[in-house]
Amino acid sequence: MCTLQLHLLLLVVLMLSDAARPQPSSTVRALPTSWGPEPVTPEVPTSAPPDSSESPTPWTLSMPVNATTDPFPALPICVCDLTPGTCDLNCCCDKDCDLLHPRTVFSFCLPGSVRSSSWVCVDNSLMFRSNSPFPSRVFTDSSGMTQFCVRVNNSKANYFQKLQTANATNFQALAAEFGGQSFPLTPPETQPPVLFYRAGDPILTYYPNWSVVSLLRQPAAVGAGGLCAESNPAGFLESKSTTCPRFFRDLASSCTSEPALDAASYYNFRVLKVPRGMTDLQNMKFQVPVTLASQASPPLLAGNTCQNIVSQVVYEIETNGTFGIQKVSVSFQQTNLTVKPGVSLQQDFIVHFRAFQQRKAAAPRSGNPGYLTGKPLLVLTGDSSHSMTLLQSEGNGLCSAKRHAVQFGVNAVSGCQLRPREVNCSHLQKEIYQTLHGRPRPEHIAIFGNADPAQRGGWTRILSRDCNVSAVNCTSCCLIPVSLEIQVLWAHLGLQSNPQAHVAGARFLYQCKSVQEHQRGIEVSLTTLVNFVDITQKPEPPRDQPRIDWKLPFDFFFPFKAAFSRGASVQKDSLVLILCVLLLGLLNSQTK
Repeated sequence: MCTLQLHLLLLVVLMLSDAARPQPSSTVRALPTSWGPEPVTPEVPTSAPPDSSESPTPWTLSMPVNATTDPFPALPICVCDLTPGTCDLNCCCDKDCDLLHPRTVFSFCLPGSVRSSSWVCVDNSLMFRSNSPFPSRVFTDSSGMTQFCVRVNNSKANYFQKLQTANATNFQALAAEFGGQSFPLTPPETQPPVLFYRAGDPILTYYPNWSVVSLLRQPAAVGAGGLCAESNPAGFLESKSTTCPRFFRDLASSCTSEPALDAASYYNFRVLKVPRGMTDLQNMKFQVPVTLASQASPPLLAGNTCQNIVSQVVYEIETNGTFGIQKVSVSFQQTNLTVKPGVSLQQDFIVHFRAFQQRKAAAPRSGNPGYLTGKPLLVLTGDSSHSMTLLQSEGNGLCSAKRHAVQFGVNAVSGCQLRPREVNCSHLQKEIYQTLHGRPRPEHIAIFGNADPAQRGGWTRILSRDCNVSAVNCTSCCLIPVSLEIQVLWAHLGLQSNPQAHVAGARFLYQCKSVQEHQRGIEVSLTTLVNFVDITQKPEPPRDQPRIDWKLPFDFFFPFKAAFSRGASVQKDSLVLILCVLLLGLLNSQTK
């Protein structure tokens, strides 16, 4: 009986103890590895071991049921042990730290210093005894729930699944499967040479004796001492000057051996017109020689003096747009320097750019386009343009080498006395003709004041009538010209508000007389005159303004009929309107 009562009492105690125990919330939970000092709980329940990189949440650690092994074993290969003989901070596998439980000292363990581990947890109320061969622990969370956790021996969490071996057979396949973006091994395409210089570009030079391409240098001062830097290049279209000093320890030995003191080192090369000249260094059309604009002597050591050393270099470079450099000249200033210890020399380097003048400056215009009164009358001889001239006399009345310029629209006459040097008739005639029309003889005359010598369409030939030699009956006589009349026909063109004067034509008229041939010491009176004839055709005068001719319509009463019709008959309205007008007329007559 007592035994039965004892069993019943034990049953009641067990039931009460089960009722007081909290209810389990889940059957199985996975607990990840924590890198902190304490174990962590996962964010969501799972039956599989979670990844150890999830965000940890602190737990309250209780004593494990069986803690036969270290839950966070150290690794045989310690990747964070970087300081030999010294304990590295937070390196839990560092043997120099000599810590049994590093997590109790470090705030966390560096990645790779502990073995990755996964924990599988169940509610502790469901466990009575653990027979698992793996390490186990009992954790208590912040809410007081206790979890029984077993660490899973998952080798996949600590080792690569497959060791990759590379050989000649699978090398390309592995590189294609696991490879990513890389640097291209193919050489880049060669860029074509620059066609022309741009502002600021260095100027290329070529030394034919050594087949070396270099740059045109303009030494400049650099550094705190301002010493000359030979490598400073001159920039294209950058006109500037630089100054720098040079110091010599032994001027006696440097006088003839230092290139910076020798003028020849500044012009013993050729300048490339354009950068593309580098592609064909044997083609001389891409190269410009450096010409000397002043005399330069080589350095000479005479006693205690170094003579003819360069103190100033001036480059004059002429450019023509994208056609590059057309001309390069250099001038020097040289000086003498006394040889003594620590002697110095200050050198100036000047580079000046200017536009290339391919041809002479064009003659000034006499109008644009039409001639302006008083401007020179333009004529052409061959390809040379000049102005037409008249005779000019000196103070004694003899013909002068200077001549008067013919002004457009201005009639003029001039004369002088000529003492011929020739007595032969043909030579005498030639000398007088040249004196009258000037040298060279005008062949064409410009139609407009802005005629271009290269455009022959803007010029017209000058007509000429020389002396008729056949009209002279005397065999010992010589027919010579004594006067020249220049007749110029011109007219206005264009708008009357802005007329443009142009030359329609011109001719030379000579008047001649006969003199005895082979007569020496004679003087010939010569006369030249110019006469401008206006042949402008005036337009017809404008007609008078049109006059207004007022006319009334054939039916005077049509407006009245249109206004008062209102759909009635036109004839009826006309009769009524006429009667009204007549009635008004009678009334007006009676009132008078």
